[in-house]
Amino acid sequence: MELSETCDAGVVHTLDPAYYTSDAIYQQECFGLFMSTWQFAGHASQAPNPGDYFTFEIAGQSLFCIRNNNVLNTFYNVCQHRAHQLVQGQGQGQGKKTIVCPYHAWSYNLDGNLLRGPNTEVIPAQAKEGICLTPVRTQEFCGFVFVNLDDNAEPMDVWFPEVEIQLRDFVPNIDALKPIETISVSENCNWKASVENYSECYHCRINHRTFATGVIKPGTYDIQPQGYCLRHTTECQNLDQMSYPIDLDANTHAGDYSSWFLWPTFSFQVYPGNVLNTYHWQPTSVDEVMVSRGWYTIDGKPSDLIHDLAVQDRETTVEEDIHLVESQQRGFKNRGYRPGPLVIDPSGGVNSEHSIQVLQQWIRDGCEP
Repeated sequence: MELSETCDAGVVHTLDPAYYTSDAIYQQECFGLFMSTWQFAGHASQAPNPGDYFTFEIAGQSLFCIRNNNVLNTFYNVCQHRAHQLVQGQGQGQGKKTIVCPYHAWSYNLDGNLLRGPNTEVIPAQAKEGICLTPVRTQEFCGFVFVNLDDNAEPMDVWFPEVEIQLRDFVPNIDALKPIETISVSENCNWKASVENYSECYHCRINHRTFATGVIKPGTYDIQPQGYCLRHTTECQNLDQMSYPIDLDANTHAGDYSSWFLWPTFSFQVYPGNVLNTYHWQPTSVDEVMVSRGWYTIDGKPSDLIHDLAVQDRETTVEEDIHLVESQQRGFKNRGYRPGPLVIDPSGGVNSEHSIQVLQQWIRDGCEP
């Protein structure tokens, strides 16, 4: 699909609205972009023991991760016999070392290789050789599990340089964290509208009073590209204005806020006090996306502070953003809309949309045939 975009000398305009309303472009993303980028699957703590597994979906493809000793393997969730799904939801291995299809009981080792099936002795040996579940490239990243359906994709540290080092610096105990709370909301907008809204703070002072006055100092906010990552940095509010207590002496970054948006659909976010939370965008149609906010504590222990912060976030920033992006989606369908110029300040800062310029170039690249 050819899209017309207005360009003036020295001015960068926003994307053509078809990027947000065209089902053809959305299908192109499903069969291209989402199958060739690193996508969040789950947390390693969801499958701690051999045989433990959890299922998930990417671009309509059913997949599952399963623990094989110290390694998490990911496979397409389909038996190689007659295409029945192998597993559902999440399960515990309980000492089992095989994956058994519920249709005809063909079984596979935890590495995906075919083990046996009822009466399969009548099948010539050469026909059974090499039968195995179709693997998916998998990488653990600070306890988080990501997959890439492109077998030739470069590793995450090439896509997102320095991110793991920085995350560990901001959250020294990240390997001990486990999820305790996930808040998911459906937004009636294209996934890119929601991601773009997250990727600038130009709107924060106007629309996010609690975040802008009780968590961060907007005047110190900036976003810069780092490979296929957008790195957000800012300072926290003065202690008497913070909406929750923090210990500035805990470590070097106790008083800092930072986030790392990993193109195209995931973000790590660290609030002052070294509080880790995450964003995960799961597109379900051209004009609907499920956005999940994850919250974590050491060993997954309950925390009133984290719970209250999650509720505050849902009732303020998240709720405020829902109305913004859904109104924007309606605007993309309005015939009177003419893509306007981005506000790009060479010095960056909170009132600049330079991060959107970078993001929209990734969007253009991701929509190429």
